[in-house]
Amino acid sequence: MGALLKLTLIGISLAFIAERIVQLSHRLNFSREVEPIDLPNCQLLKGIEYGSEDIDILPNGLAFISSGVKYPGIISLAPEKPGEIFLWDLNEENLRPNSLRFSSGFDISTFSPHGISTYIDEKDDTVYLFVVNHPHYKTTIEIFKFEEEENVLKHLKTIKHGLLPNVNNIVPLGPESFYATNDYYFSDFTMRHLELFFGLGWSDVVYYSPGEVRQVASGFYSANGIAMSTDKKFIYVADIFGHTITVLEKQADWSLSPVKVLQLDTLLDNLVVDPNTGDIWTAGHPNGKKLLFYNPDDLPGSEVVRVQNIHSDNPIVTQVYVNNGSVIQASSVAAVYEGKLFIGTVFHKALYCDLE
Repeated sequence: MGALLKLTLIGISLAFIAERIVQLSHRLNFSREVEPIDLPNCQLLKGIEYGSEDIDILPNGLAFISSGVKYPGIISLAPEKPGEIFLWDLNEENLRPNSLRFSSGFDISTFSPHGISTYIDEKDDTVYLFVVNHPHYKTTIEIFKFEEEENVLKHLKTIKHGLLPNVNNIVPLGPESFYATNDYYFSDFTMRHLELFFGLGWSDVVYYSPGEVRQVASGFYSANGIAMSTDKKFIYVADIFGHTITVLEKQADWSLSPVKVLQLDTLLDNLVVDPNTGDIWTAGHPNGKKLLFYNPDDLPGSEVVRVQNIHSDNPIVTQVYVNNGSVIQASSVAAVYEGKLFIGTVFHKALYCDLE
């Protein structure tokens, strides 16, 4: 090989790598800084110190909170402590959620809860809690029945499947069926780095039922939060590294058809739909570098965004709360109830504020 050809190949390779670095810095918002936005009467919840990654609020005001997820590439402030599911009654003034007990036989020692979601059976009002679990950094879906009188989660079923290798979040469709997001294609930690660096866009959404499992949406950099519209006709998917919300229409056979994509600025995490207005609430990471490369001297911030009228030609996107990490780090979920805003985090505390 001639010297000129070698230099040409080296130049092409360097240009390619430089382009990928630029694209990666954009996906992670390496240089983004945001101005603080405060809300009145913000208080930290008591007893939650090691994460409040996701929340699901029942119509009666009872809220489930997942805490203590251990996930590759994300810091844990209590790596040896098993994860928990907290129960919080939003109708009471008590700011200390209770850690729920599990039925006998469920292995709590490796419990690492990530995304959660509830399904209420219209036949008998049974509440099922679906939990994305990462025991030993693997992925399972755990289905529980909530027994309110005893404040116990009765474990019903563990689901594992080859099409569900890296589940982040979940939307139940029935007592044993759901849509789930895989935030990475690869499970190997090194390959995940390469997937992120090259921006492969191989992340997807999977439909699961006992009789059928299949991919129903693809092409995401990292599909993260997922939620369903109030009329149950549409599914919303957050792409954390694409900074987008994708709107998908449900079909009779459970397949999903793309409708539109809304571009945002933040690295949006979980999605929560306000049951009263249909607004989408999301919490995200203003700067992904600070999240993935944790530095106590340069903390990962928090950002809450509200999306109104997403199906219109001109959706309204509003920054509602922004903090540089001095109060709350690495926000992952935002949900509203009776004029209050709950903000959860990947590995930090949980905040509760008045919206007005």
